[in-house]
Amino acid sequence: MTASPISVVPASGRAKLAETRRWVVKVGSSLVTAKGLGLDHDAIRDWCAQIAALRATGRQVVLVSSGAVAEGMARLGLKQRPTTLHGLQGAAAVGQMGLVRAYESEFNKHGIKAAQILLTHDDVAERGRYLNARGTLNWLLESGVVPVVNENDTVATDEIRLGDNDTLGALTVNLTEADLLVLLTDQDGLFDADPRQVPDARLVSEALLTDARLAGMAGDSKGVLGRGGMRTKLNAAHTAARSGAATVIAYGRHPDALLEIARGAPLGTLLTPAQGVMTARKRWIAGQMQVRGTVHVDAGAARVLREQGRSLLPVGVTRIEGRFDRGDLVMIVDPQGDEVGRGLSNYGADDGARIVGAKHAQLVERLGHVGEDEFVHRDNLVLHPRRD
Repeated sequence: MTASPISVVPASGRAKLAETRRWVVKVGSSLVTAKGLGLDHDAIRDWCAQIAALRATGRQVVLVSSGAVAEGMARLGLKQRPTTLHGLQGAAAVGQMGLVRAYESEFNKHGIKAAQILLTHDDVAERGRYLNARGTLNWLLESGVVPVVNENDTVATDEIRLGDNDTLGALTVNLTEADLLVLLTDQDGLFDADPRQVPDARLVSEALLTDARLAGMAGDSKGVLGRGGMRTKLNAAHTAARSGAATVIAYGRHPDALLEIARGAPLGTLLTPAQGVMTARKRWIAGQMQVRGTVHVDAGAARVLREQGRSLLPVGVTRIEGRFDRGDLVMIVDPQGDEVGRGLSNYGADDGARIVGAKHAQLVERLGHVGEDEFVHRDNLVLHPRRD
């Protein structure tokens, strides 16, 4: 039994949930599967009914569902999650058949069409594919279809893996410019301490994402079938905040959980963004997961970037790490090694190394040709959120 929930911001955000019109709902493996024995069809039936009820109020919903690997394990009679890449991909291929069929069957009962969307990192990293995925999702939503999104585990490798479906849910929020991300999990929400170790740990009812205390509250525990923990959910909330979306982390088996959230009931943890909405281009940049190199900058450059949001000039660069080409994503770090931001480099690693610390007048001399004034232009730069 836990103590009363706590709120680290004035409890006003719940009422605004009634105004949200586009949701991304993510359900995890521990909820979708019946303790490793295959899909929990009763739970799927209940969520689909709730989504149908949400749609009746004028809301559009994207469903991000885990469970393909777990369902594949059950169908193949596997007692342990495969450890090889091909084993995981094979289990996902088998399980995806049952997962999609289950959702399609339940949505059909409510006269709702569903569509399967499988994504990898490359689909959000390459600008053309990103825009195509965005356009397809928006068309489906405007056409009254419920997209069922999952990572394409059948072909994903470590190099192109998004990592977990919490991250995928947040990136889907950015793709569709949704108002709310709902992460349904097997926990009641985010607690101020690990409730398994601290009996009187309290549930955090509401918090601003800029509150530095949140990072210390999030643990790293993971389920047997899933890849995500509470820390990934907090990171997902920060990602969703780039498009101005709030995040709710709630127990997925609570009766009418989605409908209760829509009514503004104090269910789970509401994490509210405090930063401005990023442009679509910057959301795309921020959503890229594969950093190709690191650009070290001096204290003055780090301060100008953080406080004034200006472009990174070569004169402020102190060191280059990694092999990257012009247009690749690089991480910018300050003298303490803390991330300042990420952006698309105007220089490859070789030319970048030549102009470290260079003033504008020195660029032609060092490069042998006219170069860009900015190492990373501010329009292609996303600053790391300050959580202090």
